[in-house]
This record gives sequence, structure tokens and C-alpha cells, in this order.
Amino acid sequence: MFDTEFSPQKDISKTMQAIVLREANEEIRLENIELSVPKCNDNELLIKVEYVGLNPLDAEYAKTGFCHWQYPHILGLDAVGIVVKAPKGVYPNIGARVMWHASMGAQGVLSEYAKVANYAVSVVPESVSPEQAAALPCAGMTALIALDRLQLVEGDTLLIEAGAGAVGQIAIQFAKQRGVDVFTTAAKHNHKLVKSLGADAVFDYQDKKLCEKIRRELGPQGFDAVLDSIGGDVTVRNIELMRFCGRIACLKPLPSFEQELLFRKAPNISIVSLAGAWLANSLCAQQRMSFMSNLLLDSVEKGDLIVPKVNLVNFSAANVSTALNKQLAGGFTGKQVVKLNTA
Repeated sequence: MFDTEFSPQKDISKTMQAIVLREANEEIRLENIELSVPKCNDNELLIKVEYVGLNPLDAEYAKTGFCHWQYPHILGLDAVGIVVKAPKGVYPNIGARVMWHASMGAQGVLSEYAKVANYAVSVVPESVSPEQAAALPCAGMTALIALDRLQLVEGDTLLIEAGAGAVGQIAIQFAKQRGVDVFTTAAKHNHKLVKSLGADAVFDYQDKKLCEKIRRELGPQGFDAVLDSIGGDVTVRNIELMRFCGRIACLKPLPSFEQELLFRKAPNISIVSLAGAWLANSLCAQQRMSFMSNLLLDSVEKGDLIVPKVNLVNFSAANVSTALNKQLAGGFTGKQVVKLNTA
């Protein structure tokens, strides 16, 4: 059961431990510091953080910084925790365990406490473990947005790049639920995994004859749609593999395109930006994040969605720095999730 007997007056301290970035740096040097517990506005919840899911964006921007950040900056976007303070009459209330994706432009969630608007959270069912829930927001919502942008219908052919990544694993499962023929790329040791999730055809992303083998399997018509999580030259290659007027959802910045390619393929290009819901101050988009989170949690609860394997990381600056560098280096499968000491 949730901790419905939590007493804010008794249990909330005035300060908290947080993992911060003093300034952007290539080594991702982080620090453990003590900060004041956030003060909430009328519609905001104060949450005692239990788990934080790490994402590639956390690592990328720890190196480069982000234009909206103030330093020291608390990293982390995906979190699960217990509501410990809530305005009267606001749902969810004290004691509820919630999951959310935080604003890219504000302070993050790698801290003992965090605040978030009540309409942007989803209540975690008791049958879903909190560490699994923390692995869902960024990867899961990104997959759902990308699939919606691609306007998939039953019988479409879809290429999902990096099928063994967290976004890829979730996208494969939801795409198959829509009756789509799924092609994907992955390292050889992950081929069994992505096939178990429903992929119809899997290709080694390091294969020098990748395009030739895809065309042999797919036929001359080209893909109806592509979920491109890699960017750069891979985006150009994927448009070549698409049919005329095919659809591509891009998770990375667009490369420069030759005009001839664009004229010849006339691709419908969509940019997926989960952070835009907050950066554009779109209340509707922020509420939609909660709806998508509910769908993800409901799918896990019903057994319709397998969560990527969770690799737990201890809550310390050194451990999180190592994990974020590992995130960029690749070579691991699953999701890294930081466990806070909630005692």
C-alpha cells in the first residue's frame, strides 16, 4: 500500500541532498551538495523522490550545457516518488506514488525532493514496481509520440533504428499492437531480444551490406515509415530506404540533405521533441504527457508492455557520473535507474 500516513509537518526537512552539475564539462564531473527543499506553488506537488531514470539527453547536455539551465544544475528528467505535500483538494494527494517527466529547462530530479505540477504526473499502480516505472517516461512517451507522428496503419512496413535501446524496445511492442510489420537494427547479441518483443526482421547495424540486405528482405517498394533515433548520415540512408512520400520521425537534429534526394523521395519529416511540452509552455502538451504515462503504466500492468531491463545505480555523484558516461559509450542494453535512499 502507499504511505497514506505520511505527515508533512513531521517528515519533511528544510534541506535535501542533490546531485548537481557546477558547469557543463566533457568528463561529466558531478557533485553531491545540500540544497533547500523546493517551495511549491498552488498547483504543484512536493514529492519525495525514490527512483530516477537516466536518459541519453542527461549525458549529452551534462557535457554541453543547456541554454535554460541555471547552475548548480540538478540533473535528471524521469522520476518516481511519493507525494508528501499537496494543496487541499488537488489530485493526487499525499501518499500517492507518482511518475513524471520533468521540464528540460528547469531543475532536474536527482535530489531527495522535487516539485511538479499535479496535472503532469501519473499515479503508479501497486502492481508496477517503482524502479520499472522510472524507466518508462522519456523512452515510452518518445516512442508513442513518434509512432503517432508516423500515422501507422495495419500492414505498414516500419524500420525502427536501435531496436534494443529503450525507445526501440517500447516502439517495437506498440507498433506490433497496431498491426505493423517491424524491421529493426541491433547488435548481433540483441537480435534474440528484439525478436522476442515482436520484430519481424532484424539486421546487424554494423553490417557493411545493411542496405542491400534490407532491400532484399523488404522488396523494391521501400519502407512506409521510419523511426530514426540515430541522426546524421543514418537519417539520409533511411530516407533512401523509404518509399516515395514515406514518413520519418526523427529524434535527433536533422543533417544537411541533398536537394535531389528531397525531390526524389519527398519525405514527410517529423521532429519528436518531448522537451517541447515544457519549453513551449503548452499546458495541453504537458497534460498529454500524463495521458501517455497512464497508457504506459496501464500496458505494463496488463502485461501488454515489457519494460527494458533495469540496471540500478546508487545515489552518488561518482556513480551517476560513471553511469552517464556509460550511457554515451553504449554497449549496454536496458535502462539505468538511480535508487535514492528513501529511509
